[in-house]
Amino acid sequence: MINLQEFVYKPGEHEAERASSSYLMSLVALVGGLPLPIINLFATVGFFLANRKGTYFVRWHCTQALLSQLSLLFMNSFGFWWTISVVFGTEQITNHYLAYILTIILFNIAEFIATIYTAVKTGKGEHVSWWLYGDLTNLICKNKDAKSYF
Repeated sequence: MINLQEFVYKPGEHEAERASSSYLMSLVALVGGLPLPIINLFATVGFFLANRKGTYFVRWHCTQALLSQLSLLFMNSFGFWWTISVVFGTEQITNHYLAYILTIILFNIAEFIATIYTAVKTGKGEHVSWWLYGDLTNLICKNKDAKSYF
């Protein structure tokens, strides 16, 4: 799921700290807005917008963090509203519901662990690319300096 890559460019301490903070932003928002899945996305979008003109290293990691939060939003929102319809509506607890809830719980735990790991490694100036999100980030985030960082 996570791939550490070697790259030519060595980010400065300030860059590494900002890139690491892009992942930590979602964890801080998780504590404040746990029942509402969109709070994490708002925090990550805000940090992304604040750093969109930063260095390539920072922009790349802000984009990867944003993509991971965006996918979590869709999964968690569906589970949240399904749970609301089970608790307050006419829906029944079925095997499909339990399987979905178990899947998103496991996915959230894996994403939480990966986020902490990535924040620590990125804070040390190491480039961490997540499976799927790293490839999408490479397509979205272009290097303006024309140097090969990764």
